[in-house]
Amino acid sequence: MFGMQWTKTISKPLLCGAYACTSLAGNQCYAESKVESPNIIFILADDMGYGDISALGQTNFTTPNLDQMIKDGMSFTQAYTGSTVSAPSRACLLTGQHTGHVFQRHNAQIQFRPDPMDITIATLLQGADYKTAMIGKSGLSCASSDGDLPNQKGFDHFYGFVHHGNAHRQYPQKLWRNGEQVTLEGNYGKTGKQYTGNLFVNDSLEWIEQNKDNRFFLHLSLTLPHADHTVPEEYRSEFIGKFKETPYPEGRHYIEQQYPKATYAGMIKFIDSSVGRIEQKLKQLGIEENTLVIFASDNGALQGEGGYHYKDLNSSGILRGGKRDLYEGGIRTPFIVKWPGVVKSGSTSEHITAFWDFLPTACELANIGIPDWTDGISIVPTLLNQEKQQKQHQYLYWEFHEQGGKQAIRYGRWKGVRLNVKKDRYSKIELYDLVKDPKEENDISDQNSDVVVQISKLLEEAHEPSERFQLFSK
Repeated sequence: MFGMQWTKTISKPLLCGAYACTSLAGNQCYAESKVESPNIIFILADDMGYGDISALGQTNFTTPNLDQMIKDGMSFTQAYTGSTVSAPSRACLLTGQHTGHVFQRHNAQIQFRPDPMDITIATLLQGADYKTAMIGKSGLSCASSDGDLPNQKGFDHFYGFVHHGNAHRQYPQKLWRNGEQVTLEGNYGKTGKQYTGNLFVNDSLEWIEQNKDNRFFLHLSLTLPHADHTVPEEYRSEFIGKFKETPYPEGRHYIEQQYPKATYAGMIKFIDSSVGRIEQKLKQLGIEENTLVIFASDNGALQGEGGYHYKDLNSSGILRGGKRDLYEGGIRTPFIVKWPGVVKSGSTSEHITAFWDFLPTACELANIGIPDWTDGISIVPTLLNQEKQQKQHQYLYWEFHEQGGKQAIRYGRWKGVRLNVKKDRYSKIELYDLVKDPKEENDISDQNSDVVVQISKLLEEAHEPSERFQLFSK
């Protein structure tokens, strides 16, 4: 596996211009750049669609803080997640590998392996003297009982869930803090007094304050708007009665909810408020200009889980599909970057990027070499308004191990989707021209056989057999 090629000892950087190259990789240095390494904050929503921001087309509710972040920073219109469900998507984000290479490819009983396997960006940044924290839903395991795992994988501080199933509850009875279980008094799972969203944001604000004099990396990994659908009343009260509701009944896995649409809107409002609180803390501490903040979602919006469907409030915008789809609505989500004085305010980028680009981007910003096992490409040139120096992906690749098995390729303007691969590895490839057909309404594979042949080859090239998960039947 790719992680086996790396050892944990990071060699001393050899300076090249403003950025550092090491023996780990031969990333190009941008000598003309004179930007100091910033703090890095990556705020990740859970199951929030591309259309859930008012500046990106949402009309059922507003997101003033995210809208302001777009005005103050750069919004990527063609940014993709690691997968269409949580665990593999977050694994891609943290390791810089796509789902054809990453170890954790599926929402299953699995967790990251010990170093030097499954090296995370947190471990790399630790080697560059960054303080590191993950707060919220761990992307290092789908199902684990090891509360110390995040600390073992590069995070100096962890507070949250290590088991994704437990993260379905917004009022859990217990959380993990640096290897120790913490009991939340007054919480009963589906109801309670201590809302995890508040706990995670408050802990993030406290940690930022404690580390304001250090270079730091904070991964605030929220569990909203994933079901359970529940939020403090102050965030949803304005939406009660605004929408025609279909109550979600008691007795199912997720919490009973009389107002799933209003509650979903309230959860987005909570996320937006959380972004505003983080931004305000940076300003208060005087570190806003030395902090790069990224906002994204781990995959597209829900398809009925907990009583909310992405079509209810147009969460996917014009994009086709949602969570568990490899159509655009399942894997293209908001991606906003703000870095005052460096990233051009009010800018929009059509650069095609994906979660596995975060690791090489963070490495370059931290003046450390980019490991040769990453599938990613640094987007620093785009952030610094140096588009002519920006390298491009030949293609992006996804595989999904549920619903009969799926594969997809983004190849320039083309999008190829192959379904039911567990039954037939060489099933028909659907082909869409995303320039002319961003809604993926017209399969034009019959008229473009040469492109289909090329995408078929790329599907074979990108998929490395997994020791843990079998995508194809024998």
